[in-house]
Amino acid sequence: MHILIATAGSHGDVAPYTGLGARLRQAGHRVVMATHARSAETVRRSGLGFRPLPLDRYATSGTGSQQGDGSGKGGSGAGLSKVEQIKLARELAPEMADAVAEACASGAEVVLLSSSLAPLGLVATEGLGLPSLGVFLQPLAPTREFPPVIFDMPSMGPFTNRAAARCAESLLARAFAPGVRHLQRRLSVPQAALDRRRATWPVQHGFSPAVVPRPADWRPGMEVAGYWWPSEDPDWTPEPRLADFLQSGPPPVYVGFGSMQPSDPERLGRLVARALKLAGVRGVVQASWAGLSVDGDEVLTVGEVPHAWLFPRMSAVVHHAGAGTTAAGLRAGVPAVPVPMMLDQPFWAARLTALRVSPGKVPFRRLSAENLAEAVRKAVHDPRYRHRARQVSSLIGAEDGAARVLTAVEHLAER
Repeated sequence: MHILIATAGSHGDVAPYTGLGARLRQAGHRVVMATHARSAETVRRSGLGFRPLPLDRYATSGTGSQQGDGSGKGGSGAGLSKVEQIKLARELAPEMADAVAEACASGAEVVLLSSSLAPLGLVATEGLGLPSLGVFLQPLAPTREFPPVIFDMPSMGPFTNRAAARCAESLLARAFAPGVRHLQRRLSVPQAALDRRRATWPVQHGFSPAVVPRPADWRPGMEVAGYWWPSEDPDWTPEPRLADFLQSGPPPVYVGFGSMQPSDPERLGRLVARALKLAGVRGVVQASWAGLSVDGDEVLTVGEVPHAWLFPRMSAVVHHAGAGTTAAGLRAGVPAVPVPMMLDQPFWAARLTALRVSPGKVPFRRLSAENLAEAVRKAVHDPRYRHRARQVSSLIGAEDGAARVLTAVEHLAER
């Protein structure tokens, strides 16, 4: 069976699907991933076919950036506001819609859609008569049990949580509306047919039910599968300087902010260096898109290193609380200090605290060397966090999220 996986976003929005795709390929299916051109090497290295989508302008325009410099004060020009992001998405939606439709029409028999492309992919698959399945990394469907994941707000009770989620849905629908209407006209998809498909569309969620249990008020067809782990390169080995650093002292603390781009990475680097020194710990700092670089005898700055290899060797992990990095930390069984910046990150940071694997979040806008150092000290030295982290890791390790999707795909194809 020819399966197309379509996704968009940062590296963290692509990597889990490489592992999912590899699992489907191992089951005998042909798997092609359609996403950003900059992810081609990552996808092909996983043994999957690759089809580029014209998404890099959206990805690099600031929509994945956080305004701020790590000083607790806002930066300028480092990102776009939510209104600007919606405006840009509306401008690009017709072009993206055509590319998604063409990818679906290139021989796919089943289409798997991430949340970022689902509004367009649903129209395309309805118009082309293709079975499709949502494969989401976040719990986006409205529920009374927690507030919408893209809004940084506390739970306000069942009614308000669900109402706020409807508001979030409306904002997302507005962003994609030009592309949806464009595809409806192009593929002759009536609104009634699209509404019917949306009402019963199956969605598998790529996170653990131990982390976010399936809400009781979700409709049938919305399921929590378990995590999909990024495909691993069997030939990867650490650089000697990293291996030597890890062997030269006690387990260090990891610090990294993934695809976030602070406006002043040098200032953020100095803040991180001071926090690690105040906490009295060694550190491994990942440069990533943030461009961090921290010097010192007790700190090592590294480039790309697989989190599946690195995190189990850490005493704690400090990160932006993106869905993928959060998952990697939980899998490793190490305490976390989340520093959320935007979108779904505060939601995952709150989950880490609720799971008792973290002493609490340190919001990026209020980040200082002192409050980061205090959180790191608690995470490293209070044994309750490590004990609980190992318990959660054990629960996650017993799950097989990719197998759940494989079963769902094969059932879908049999209809």
